[in-house]
Amino acid sequence: MAVALPSLPGLKRVAPRRGAGALIPAALAAAAWPPVILTLFIWPPENWWSGVDTDWRLVMLAVGLVGTPVGLWLLLNSHARTGRPSTRLGVVCRFTVFGGLLAAAMQTVMAVVMAALSGVASQSLLQGLGAIETALLIYGVAGLPVAVMVGVSYALWGGLCVAFLGFVPAPVVKNRMGVLQEPDVTGI
Repeated sequence: MAVALPSLPGLKRVAPRRGAGALIPAALAAAAWPPVILTLFIWPPENWWSGVDTDWRLVMLAVGLVGTPVGLWLLLNSHARTGRPSTRLGVVCRFTVFGGLLAAAMQTVMAVVMAALSGVASQSLLQGLGAIETALLIYGVAGLPVAVMVGVSYALWGGLCVAFLGFVPAPVVKNRMGVLQEPDVTGI
């Protein structure tokens, strides 16, 4: 079975493409998640920019346009420092995990901010406590799993785009003197 593992898709060693000319299209393609782009054309947003009422797809697209290059930069620094991730599967896994964590963190911050705004906008102490509870239940308890699922899906798309557009197969180094370690087939 160990002989069959290196032939699985995504487990061949890769190296980042050199130059920003190859990485910019990878970051733009990763930020352009097809469900967001298609739904913007099918159902145009009513509020393009109005604070709390901004369409969530526009917010998600803005986060993707900022988060993808930052994630790619962190991934390239990690690869330059440790040589990991060394496979396309490793790139996709890193993007997916950290995209889900980013979505959870952002939804948690949003739940706390909305609860604070609801509490401040109320007219009495008990009304404020009820508004805070409602905001935490809606944005925290009900919204967090949905946000994580959407964030993981978006990050999976981004990881696939970066893995296939931003990385190329690494050159094979022959073990001429027997000093190289056995290849790590996981590469994660």
